[in-house]
Amino acid sequence: MDLLNKDMSAEFKPVNKLEKENKMVQNISELFDKLEIKDGATLSFHHHLRNGDYVLNMVFEEVKRRGIKDITLVASSIFPCHEPIIPLIKDGTIKNVIASYMSGPVAEAISHGDLKGTLVMQSHGGRARAIMEGSIKIDVAFIGAPSTDIHGNISATEGKAFCGTLGYAIADSIMAEKTVAITDTILSLEGKTEIPSERIDYILKVDSIGDPNGIISGTTRITKDPVGLRIAQKAVEVMVATGLVKEGMCYQSGAGGVSLAVTKFLGDYMEREGIKGKFASGGVTGDLCDMKNRGLFDRIYDVQCFDLKSAEDIKNDPRHITMSAEKYASPYKDAIVNSLDFVILGATEVDTDFNVNVTTGHDGVIMGGSGGHQDTAYGAKVSIIVSKLFQSRIPLIVDRVGVISTPGSTVDVLVTERGVAVNENRKDIIEALKAHNIEVMTIKELKELSDSLTGVPQKKRDESKRVIGYMEYRDGQVLDKIYQA
Repeated sequence: MDLLNKDMSAEFKPVNKLEKENKMVQNISELFDKLEIKDGATLSFHHHLRNGDYVLNMVFEEVKRRGIKDITLVASSIFPCHEPIIPLIKDGTIKNVIASYMSGPVAEAISHGDLKGTLVMQSHGGRARAIMEGSIKIDVAFIGAPSTDIHGNISATEGKAFCGTLGYAIADSIMAEKTVAITDTILSLEGKTEIPSERIDYILKVDSIGDPNGIISGTTRITKDPVGLRIAQKAVEVMVATGLVKEGMCYQSGAGGVSLAVTKFLGDYMEREGIKGKFASGGVTGDLCDMKNRGLFDRIYDVQCFDLKSAEDIKNDPRHITMSAEKYASPYKDAIVNSLDFVILGATEVDTDFNVNVTTGHDGVIMGGSGGHQDTAYGAKVSIIVSKLFQSRIPLIVDRVGVISTPGSTVDVLVTERGVAVNENRKDIIEALKAHNIEVMTIKELKELSDSLTGVPQKKRDESKRVIGYMEYRDGQVLDKIYQA
């Protein structure tokens, strides 16, 4: 053994206990001096503060001040609050963007060709995969930390801007060359640690990392629209007919108004029938927490809180469990999505091959992204799209979607107010629905009905225009091109 062969006669060198590691920096200028960020660097950010985030803008203000160019921005999502970075996109400070979701002015600017490099849109699981396997090499990860102690143990359940969980930042903290915690709350003692201190190189305390009320952005409330409620009720009927709404079921829904209504009606049914599910997962709302608290699910697995009620629930209930994006949805891991019985999802467009677009609007402008759409559609035993057949005379079903966000081979059922279509590959579901006297249409029949009411939609995808980016599938394959709007 090496220990036995060690020279025990060597003189002991005194230890200066005052020379302890100090990760704290005084200001963002000192931080950048230490980081030595160069042109062409890759910087990553997470979106748990959603439309209330201040961190991304704060960092890029210093990037601009220092004249650093050709940055690749790896942001799990970009929101309207990030509008201040548009001039940096236009002048080449930010050259490339990799994201799972974007909306607002930044998305519009990129859609109209302002990004000089390339846009890559990923799923949440695809992002975690790419980071963990090294396809994306992050130079510096900036983590908006609701709180941290002086050593860098980060908690998301304490602090002025607590957000419950930091699931999308975990891969970044593991793989980045340098990781920075930017916080507005320093704890005297370690809190409920989500990201441990050994992953943190520097800590910067600022006045505020964001507005926690911005977490509640987008639709996070149950629809009151009678049509939407009718769709939600029909979706639950479909679920029950499959025979999978039973003891131990696993469930996820999106945070759209109709999807949340599905969750409510499902909960009412489970309560009436005395059914208890194993878990619910995904981006979590207070309504889902209420279902857990009513005893309808044993636990919740949470990668992102969509409201403050769910963030508060994590603090108080050990059955509400945080998870990384990799654990949630990586295609190469034993991910939570693979245990789902049902996922309820929305759509901007669906084509006659069941391909779904949740990335661009009808005008071709980016207004979203896959997020966990791809991941859950693949993983769940039954993936259900809920949407109105048309809105303001704009049809849902088209011949070819503007961008394929989720491939039709992973989409099982489309539920609208005027009919239910089932992917022909799922003959088991078709038979189950017919046995329960639920009328099943083909998606082409549903499109013909829609066209008779709205007229045949004009082709919107213009492949003569510049390719501004790519939609990646969760395993890294290119799923589709994104054209300039």
